Amino acid sequence: MSLTLQDVSKTEGETEARRQLACAYRLFDHFGWHELIYNHITVRVPGNDEHFLINPFGLMYREVKASNLVKIDVDGTVVGSADHSVNPAGFVVHSAIHRARPDMHAVAHTHTTAGQAVACQKQGLLPLSFTSMFYTDQVAYHDFEGITLDTDECARLTADLGSRRVMILRNHGLLVCGETIAETFMDLYHLQRACEVQVAASAGGAELNFAGPEVAAHCAEQHARARSRGKEGKMLFDAMMRWMKEKDSSFLD
Repeated sequence: MSLTLQDVSKTEGETEARRQLACAYRLFDHFGWHELIYNHITVRVPGNDEHFLINPFGLMYREVKASNLVKIDVDGTVVGSADHSVNPAGFVVHSAIHRARPDMHAVAHTHTTAGQAVACQKQGLLPLSFTSMFYTDQVAYHDFEGITLDTDECARLTADLGSRRVMILRNHGLLVCGETIAETFMDLYHLQRACEVQVAASAGGAELNFAGPEVAAHCAEQHARARSRGKEGKMLFDAMMRWMKEKDSSFLD
């Protein structure tokens, strides 16, 4: 018998975190940011810095709902009752970020075509599009070391991330962390769009027009100020939740 949201959620804060995270998975599915049953979005359980919510291993993102998200500790061990297991290997990157950055409560990692394409380009993210300039001098890079199964890579990965929120994993994909699911979704959306435009512009064959460094830096400062106010990300994600409720409200169960 499947567990219900009441069975697995102990607090109002956890219930809301589950619903927001489940909504994020459905959004990633809608935008085509999933990798079948692989990759993750994780969030720290409100009120418990050592517990996290993650997708059940074996389910598509479109199957994720609030009640079947699995609660785990920082080592990837299931906490409490769960109908599904998790992919411990897939949590290696997330656990590294959560351990090293207690200020970051949500982490998202994708293998989108555009994200991987830019991750394969030596110069990384270029100051081409409006959204790419949000991240001028704000993108961390981590060299590819193989499938992220080795825990000794964690220290190098978090050292490369430093105090930044956005990382391109060379030859691999995109990683974003944030204080909230809403903030993390907003940054990943903008980063993904920047990668899509870069790939499309590069494929067009025409000479590319790069913004000047001063303009690009100014755009990044404007974006940072908007993020620091904390309202824009929440407004965006509130709208996304309303949309997903209209599209398919089963993620709330």
